[in-house]
Amino acid sequence: MTPVATASNPAAPEVKPLGCTNLKLRQLTRRVTQHYDQHLALAGLRITQYSLLAHVDKLGPLAPGELARRMDMGASTLTRNLRPLVAAGWVEMGEGADARSRLIRITDTGREVRRLAQRQWKAAQLALNQKLGPATVVALHTLLDQGLAAFHAEPAEEH
Repeated sequence: MTPVATASNPAAPEVKPLGCTNLKLRQLTRRVTQHYDQHLALAGLRITQYSLLAHVDKLGPLAPGELARRMDMGASTLTRNLRPLVAAGWVEMGEGADARSRLIRITDTGREVRRLAQRQWKAAQLALNQKLGPATVVALHTLLDQGLAAFHAEPAEEH
């Protein structure tokens, strides 16, 4: 990528992005998700399920709204993704502090499934690092963190 002209470097030519950023991100996300899903299939999970199990194990028990916030996802997406985990007996929805609140907890079976799947996740992570190269992965993480920070810095849009 060519440097962008700035006050400190006025001679640098201007760089203009080409193509749709959303399309490029979605294409990469699909490929990376497929990569992780192939590895996690050996443990009977998809990456979304593994991520939920890992978060509930690490953070739980916690309210669904708090889990959605911590995972940066909408409540309806969280509910849809939790259903198969509850049906499998890996997480449970129990009562919270009062009759109106709920808490999500990982079960002993869920903790065991997560432990087994963690080996597959690590294999997927190492294989991805090798496929892309460590420097690319570090650069990608840096760019993604910068992008996420930019979105978190602005007020949420109301629909």
